[in-house]
Amino acid sequence: MRMPPLLAAGLVVATAACQTAPAPLSGYLTDYEGLATKPATLRVSVRERRDDARAAAVETLYIQPAALHPGAAEGLSPADVALVLGEVDRQACYELSERFTLTETRGPDVGVVRLAITRLRGSEPAASGVAAVANTFIPGPIGVRAPGATGALAAEAELVGADGVQIAALAFARQANVVGTDTPSLSRVGDALQFAEVLGDQVGDSFAAPDRRVRAIPTPDPCERFGPRAQPAGFLARLVTGLYVPQAQGVRPQRPMEQNSGTSAEP
Repeated sequence: MRMPPLLAAGLVVATAACQTAPAPLSGYLTDYEGLATKPATLRVSVRERRDDARAAAVETLYIQPAALHPGAAEGLSPADVALVLGEVDRQACYELSERFTLTETRGPDVGVVRLAITRLRGSEPAASGVAAVANTFIPGPIGVRAPGATGALAAEAELVGADGVQIAALAFARQANVVGTDTPSLSRVGDALQFAEVLGDQVGDSFAAPDRRVRAIPTPDPCERFGPRAQPAGFLARLVTGLYVPQAQGVRPQRPMEQNSGTSAEP
C-alpha cells in the first residue's frame, strides 16, 4: 500500500526535525583516533571509542569538574553557564558512581575523567512559555516548540589512565526538537540542563566495559554534595505547568573553585 504523499512528506519533516547533527571536534580530547558513530541513534549524536581491556581494569575514578571550551557559550550569562556546568558534574557523578568507585584524590591506580562543554546554545524563554500553553491542547506526550527557539548541548569527555593514555572517549551532541517530547522551560538553558542527564547516561555507557555491571549506590553517597538523587518536586512541577523548572530539579551552579580546577589538561 502506497503512503499518501502528504503523510510521507510529514514523516520526512518530522524525522529531520528529530535528528541531531554531530558537533565539530574541539581539540579538547587528548586523542580523537578511532572515534566511531554509535549506531541506532537519532535524536542524539554519539561518537565514541573504548579500549575494553583497559576499561575493565579500572576500578577507581577521579572526576575533574566539567570545563567550558573557549567560545562554546557565546551570548549566555556566566550564571547560566555555571548552572549547566554544575548539572553536567552532577549527572556524570551519578552515572559513573553506579559503575566505578569514585574518589576525590588522584593516585597511581586512579583513572581520570575529563569533560568539557563544547557547544551551549540557549533557548527562548518566551517561546517556551507559549509552547507549554499550546501543548496543553495537544493530546498525548508529543509537543511542539517554536523553530529557532530551542537549545542544544555538545560535549566531549575522556577516561584517561594514570599513565596519561586515553582509555575511552566520547563526543556528544543533542539539540531540542521542534516536534517531540522535549519539555520547554522558562530558563535560557533549560534544554541544555535536561540534556546533561542524557550526557551523563552516555558517559557511563561509553566508559564502562560491556561486562561491568551497574551496582548499588554506595553509602555514603559519593555524589551527596549535589543533593538527593530523587527530585519528586521536579516531576510535579512539570506535570502541573508543562515546564522544566531547574530549581525544582535540584540544579545547582558549579562553584568558581570547581570551574578553575576543571580547566587543566593534565590527567
